[in-house]
Amino acid sequence: MVAEQEGSNVIKLVGDVRLTLCTVLDDYFEEMFGSENFSSVLVDLTEADNVDSTTLGLLAKLALMAKKRFEFIPVILSTNPDITRVLQSMGFDRVFRIRQFPLNNDQDLGELPQVEGSEGAVKEKVLEAHRVLMGLNDANKAKFRELVSMLEKKC
Repeated sequence: MVAEQEGSNVIKLVGDVRLTLCTVLDDYFEEMFGSENFSSVLVDLTEADNVDSTTLGLLAKLALMAKKRFEFIPVILSTNPDITRVLQSMGFDRVFRIRQFPLNNDQDLGELPQVEGSEGAVKEKVLEAHRVLMGLNDANKAKFRELVSMLEKKC
C-alpha cells in the first residue's frame, strides 16, 4: 500500500512480502523519486509477517537512492522483533532510521497495482536487489555470494 501527500510518501508492506512485488516496487521507487515535489519516504513494515531478501534488497536500494539523490535518510517502521533483527543484521541501520512504533492511521493508503513483469525482468530485479544487499556489509557479501553467482549465470 502507498500514499503520497505534498511530496511525503508512505510505503506499507503487509503480510508475507515476496519477490512477486519486485517489479511494481522498483517502478514505484522510480516514479516517486522522479516527482518534482519528493521530500520524504517512510517504509512501514508493522503489518509484515515476513520480508524476503529480494524485497530487502529493493528497500536497501530505495535508501541508497534517497541518500544519493536527495541527501535524505528514510525511516523504516518495524514493530516485529524478528523483522527488526533481520534489518539490523543486514545493515539497514546504516541506511535507514529504524523506528519500532506503528503509524496511527492508514486509511489514506492505497494499494499499489499488481503489474506483471517478464521472467527476465523479474530475474534482473532479484539479481539487482541481492547485489545491493551484498554492498551493505561483509556478512551480506558472504551470505548472498553463491545466490548472486547462480543468478548471474541464469540471466
